[in-house]
Amino acid sequence: MLLRVCVAFMLAAVAAVAKAGPPYESDDPEPTDLGHYEIYFFASGSHARDGESGAAGIDFNYGAAPDLQLTAVFPLEYADPDGQGRASGLGNIELAAKYRFRHQEGGWDVAVFPRLFLSSASSDVGDRHTSVLLPVWLQRDFGKWSTFGGGGCQLNRGGDSVDFCLGGWALTNQITPHLQVGAEIVHSAADTRDGRATTAIGAGVRYDVSENHHLLASVGPTLQNAAETADYSWYASFLLTL
Repeated sequence: MLLRVCVAFMLAAVAAVAKAGPPYESDDPEPTDLGHYEIYFFASGSHARDGESGAAGIDFNYGAAPDLQLTAVFPLEYADPDGQGRASGLGNIELAAKYRFRHQEGGWDVAVFPRLFLSSASSDVGDRHTSVLLPVWLQRDFGKWSTFGGGGCQLNRGGDSVDFCLGGWALTNQITPHLQVGAEIVHSAADTRDGRATTAIGAGVRYDVSENHHLLASVGPTLQNAAETADYSWYASFLLTL
């Protein structure tokens, strides 16, 4: 079964406080800084008992206005089910806009981050219908600690697909000025008529090589319905901030 790769994605330029966003599936409300760029060159995948699937591509983010981030994701996906041959192609291109409407002075950062998933141009991978994700994300920092998460629902009707909701929460710690580690838990309802809900946990790391170059990675097992979905998933990326 092909695992949908939704990588979402943001991160303000290097700072001394805790940072959020990728490599976690849980998103955060912090937009790209005004006039700056964040470009993720990513790869991700999952291993299931009947094969593997994943994606590689570019996740492009731009700070278009105060508290507003524009995002475009271009994934090349692959599926390698046991005994059925490998398939690959351009997956569902994502277009999104993150708007932070509340700042955490005395409370929480809060943002909306609607995402439009375009129909896949490939007949072998991705969904051949358009869908929309409507989430809300929250974050609060405590010195070197940061906690963030939220969720929403995806309008996902087409073929065997059904509307579904998802959510997640993460906690990170800035161990050193260059090294951040964290953990998260994520849950998603079934996205197809015969699908299963999933719950997973993961551990992540971010290392700031320099002010503009960063390495990110995460990995974690599926706790709920692993036999029908995936045993574990992973993510890795090189982040360029400009």
